Amino acid sequence: MNKIVRLEDIFGCSAAKPKLSAPKLPDRITLGMPHLSANGLSEGWLLKELGHRHWFLLAEAAGMAVPDFRTASGEPVYAAFRAVSLSGCDLASACENDVLTLSSSLEPLSRTQVSSRHRLTIAGRPIGTIELLSTFVKRDVGGGNHNVARIAVDGLSPKRTQAPANGIAARAAAFRSAPAAELARFTFDPCPSQDFNGAGFLYFTSFLALVDRAEWQFDRACALTATTASRDIFYRGNIDPGETVAVALLAHRTTTDGVAHHCRLLRVTDGTIIADVFSVRARTSDRHDRHPIQ
Repeated sequence: MNKIVRLEDIFGCSAAKPKLSAPKLPDRITLGMPHLSANGLSEGWLLKELGHRHWFLLAEAAGMAVPDFRTASGEPVYAAFRAVSLSGCDLASACENDVLTLSSSLEPLSRTQVSSRHRLTIAGRPIGTIELLSTFVKRDVGGGNHNVARIAVDGLSPKRTQAPANGIAARAAAFRSAPAAELARFTFDPCPSQDFNGAGFLYFTSFLALVDRAEWQFDRACALTATTASRDIFYRGNIDPGETVAVALLAHRTTTDGVAHHCRLLRVTDGTIIADVFSVRARTSDRHDRHPIQ
């Protein structure tokens, strides 16, 4: 059963205390090498940035100066991502010195779940919409990353009585893994200094990085110039440092201008499924021919 926590307990404030304002993050970013990959806007950088914004939007909603969420007993509370969805993406069109504009909004869906939506534009042209769905969790008794307890927040009321049937929360709730024949399997050993976040969890963007590394093995011809057109990631677990992850390719087909595939990530120590990732990848022309390095 989910534990019910008062809003002032989890947010470390009470109704009697004045609300503070979290610092506003800039909504315009001039793109350079940290933001780009070989084939356009870096999906890894983008999701890290939006995850950071999601965290600060939660702080703003809670009237906090910084996102330091804790229970009444002082235990850290995290916003663990349950699902991430990218749609309508044209990441290949982003180039150095372009100005990326981010328009972000936050919506509580229940006492345990919050969704943020981020619309991306360059010079007024849409290049993608990203939605992130998180739930409040804390490490369960015994610590480690295998077991976390979801925390229901009493007071974080959704704006509407029911989430849209086609929304990311509904898709995450409806998704059920089914037995499927593996077409291929690749094993990776995540590195603590590169793949884990400051809370000690395998970072939500590292799941994506493992899928892309697997794609580089099973479809190198496409992966060489591929960017994501759309992607749905459903998170179901985590690993401790030192554990390995298997990426199982369950489906793979050629599309008109690229490929689509379904990869399942499993914790090798016990075979637990920790994520399913559905990707539609588009081939692009050689960016270095169009934009030679000066």
